[in-house]
Amino acid sequence: VKNLINRSVMAYQFYRATSLGKSLQEALDELYEQKLITTNIVTEVLSQYDRAMAKVLSHHARNKSSVTGRLNTYRFCDNVWTFILNSVEVTEADIHVKCPKVKIVACDAKNSSTST
Repeated sequence: VKNLINRSVMAYQFYRATSLGKSLQEALDELYEQKLITTNIVTEVLSQYDRAMAKVLSHHARNKSSVTGRLNTYRFCDNVWTFILNSVEVTEADIHVKCPKVKIVACDAKNSSTST
């Protein structure tokens, strides 16, 4: 099914790589393979998931973090920035986390439709 679904222009699909997104994809694949749903239904469910995740996070994720590190690679393609950082330190309130490598993907929320 994954090869049959075109990229949605309605919302970014970053959240499909989360545990919840992967579980949803697996469930939809199983239903599709059993011929219980069509590719149109799979596409619509995933589009709704993309929009719902973007909407929920835009309203509820308000914590601010500081990220410092050495920039390894950066890329800007299709209004999406991707940064690879080395020797990273993330600070949020009193929490400090050090990581050897971090990938940050950022997009303009104005380009992502969150209407349902």
